[in-house]
Amino acid sequence: MRSRCEGVDSTSNRSISIVSAVGKPDDEPIGLLLSRTAKAVSRAFDDALTQAGGSLPDWLVLVSLQGQAHGAQRELAEAVGIEGPTLTHHLNRMEATGLVTRRRDPDNRRAHRVELTDAGDAAFRRLRQTVVVFDARLRAGLADRELTALRGLLDRLRTNVAAPDRPTVS
Repeated sequence: MRSRCEGVDSTSNRSISIVSAVGKPDDEPIGLLLSRTAKAVSRAFDDALTQAGGSLPDWLVLVSLQGQAHGAQRELAEAVGIEGPTLTHHLNRMEATGLVTRRRDPDNRRAHRVELTDAGDAAFRRLRQTVVVFDARLRAGLADRELTALRGLLDRLRTNVAAPDRPTVS
């Protein structure tokens, strides 16, 4: 038995139904569908990176350093989208396995510079192949116009949630 909560979307005057997690109706809220899809894709991406000997944090650090855009540890944390202490944890592990080196910035002794080693560069290249294959898997069966539309829709959803709260269900 499903429980149902009915409402009206005030921006379109369409009625919407929010159905409990029992079953998966066509009128499932888009946020829930997007969240479930994102989790499934994220898990599959993590699995692919793990099978290639890496992880999502490894990939994010390696790709940021490969582009030489973020050598300072604080800038790297911002680029990767994680807090400094969490990045330190990942960098400690990556340094122990020889993927990166850290040294004090000569211009600011409180700051650390992070650099790829040769092993880190090789890991980047290996993981990049995994990322390319995974991206091709995601794109399978989608036409260029569908990918363009998907990018536009995802951008619009991101903009919608960044906008100030406005009532949508009455």
